[in-house]
Amino acid sequence: MTNPDSASGSVQSSHNSHASPASRASAASAASSALAASSPSPAPSAPAVHRGGDQPFFDPVAYGNGPDDSVTDTSESAAITKHSIVIGGKKINYTATAGHLVTVDPSSSLPNARIFYVAFTEDGQKEETRPVTFFYNGGPGSSSVFVLLGSFAPKRIKTSMPGFTPPAPYQIEDNPDSLLDKSDLVFINPVGTGYSAAIAPHKNRDFWGVDKDADSIKQFIKRFLTKNNRWNSPKYLFGESYGTARSCVLAYRLHEDGVDLNGVTLQSSILDYTQAGNPVGALPTAAADAWYHRKLGVAPTPTDLGAFVEEVAQFARTDYLAALRKFPSTDDATVEKLSEYTGIDKTTLLAWSLDVAAYDSRGNSLFLTTLLKSKGVALGAYDGRVTAIDTGIAGKIDPNSGGNDPTMTAVSGVYTAMWNQYLNEQLKYTSNSSFTDLNDQAFLNWDFSHIDPTGEQKGVDSKGNIVLYTAGDLAAVMALNVDLKVLSANGFYDFVTPFYQTVLDLQQMPLVSQSVRQNLSARFYPSGHMVYLDGGSRTALKADLAKMYDATVSDTAALGRIRALQARKAG
Repeated sequence: MTNPDSASGSVQSSHNSHASPASRASAASAASSALAASSPSPAPSAPAVHRGGDQPFFDPVAYGNGPDDSVTDTSESAAITKHSIVIGGKKINYTATAGHLVTVDPSSSLPNARIFYVAFTEDGQKEETRPVTFFYNGGPGSSSVFVLLGSFAPKRIKTSMPGFTPPAPYQIEDNPDSLLDKSDLVFINPVGTGYSAAIAPHKNRDFWGVDKDADSIKQFIKRFLTKNNRWNSPKYLFGESYGTARSCVLAYRLHEDGVDLNGVTLQSSILDYTQAGNPVGALPTAAADAWYHRKLGVAPTPTDLGAFVEEVAQFARTDYLAALRKFPSTDDATVEKLSEYTGIDKTTLLAWSLDVAAYDSRGNSLFLTTLLKSKGVALGAYDGRVTAIDTGIAGKIDPNSGGNDPTMTAVSGVYTAMWNQYLNEQLKYTSNSSFTDLNDQAFLNWDFSHIDPTGEQKGVDSKGNIVLYTAGDLAAVMALNVDLKVLSANGFYDFVTPFYQTVLDLQQMPLVSQSVRQNLSARFYPSGHMVYLDGGSRTALKADLAKMYDATVSDTAALGRIRALQARKAG
């Protein structure tokens, strides 16, 4: 599962990966963790300034995104531009680099892929004191354009979320919530996305799998560290959706290769695909959606969303779980409570076998299409606050195309236009090739098999089908690198990777040490799958990230232990 947003026009879109039932991980909520509240919108920052010395670049290479496509060019070219931004009252001069690095096969050391990336680095900083964070989206098959333009880069798009963002002209603005005041930022596009491709004789499909993808990103990170003299910098990962599964595998493989991380952020997690569609995990999100749209049967209406969803989570793991197990026998009091929490009448819930996460034969969520059916609108899977017309032709569009999800519809236009404008006109990188934001071909050809560090293939369903499980990789790397900090971030209104399922997955991962578990924190925000598209939630998440970075960088003893680990591996 990846970021929802898709773009069309000159940005090439391929949908489907988001709508897959296996991608719709269930929900997650932590009774023990503080629930982050929406913060007020920050004051606008001063406009960004180009400072001269720009090096534009036109890339003539044709980047095919099919499974058997490849390129022959092995150069590491890039557009380089100079900028400045004010964050928190401090002016930061920075360099933007948009281009390619070449990764090599670890055995033969021969080139195997050209990886497109965009990096933002503060000028004049020391290697050992300046963190670097590697970002990516998910899918699998997603480029990093969504997290780049939406979250913590120096620029961000302006949307009307949770409403529809009207057609152009759009706006892109300086981002006062940018993480550039804490870390350099590197946005990676895996092979087959963006302008990234295999180098012949390798083919794109050679990189389309859980382990192959993680190894490819690992090689990119090592190449970036070498090319930019950053081996001794504090290092972080930020993955979204399937990118969280990628982060678990990648973090462990980086450790095994002598690259130990200081922190990992898992946003909108899917760590156990066997739990996709788990109604227990999904119920608190359904209740949050019903709360937002004023459809609850609870009186008086709860005023504190965080406290309310914790109450629903308690019901989900007790009475609701018991009711699901003994259905079709039913307890009227439990069904009544379920109706009050979801805004769905009891007769309909019984027709669904009480499963609030059920889908119809076409892949439509029954809950999302039913809650506001009387108004002729459906809720967004990626953000339940968002609604769109679900009658007539709109209700008949294949949901697996991805383009009919209300959340994606609300922002796809602004992403398409502003990514092209930003990349071409401000970062000064141009190409004749289509930029592949989402690649269906990668998703359809993806190898989801994976053996976790204990040697077990835990991701197998009752029919013997391979279903990905990566929480074991996260547990392993946290146990081995006892200073690694992990921040789990989720939106209350995300029905694709529901927040309570994330909590359940993290609680059940095989990590026994309580002292190591203290390095894991979970935060929740009144937003959707792309937490950062909500202004207050983005500001709150930035504050939580800043705390993690400050804690890890200021902990000199921990930094020393991490560097000692790396030195021992390299020796």
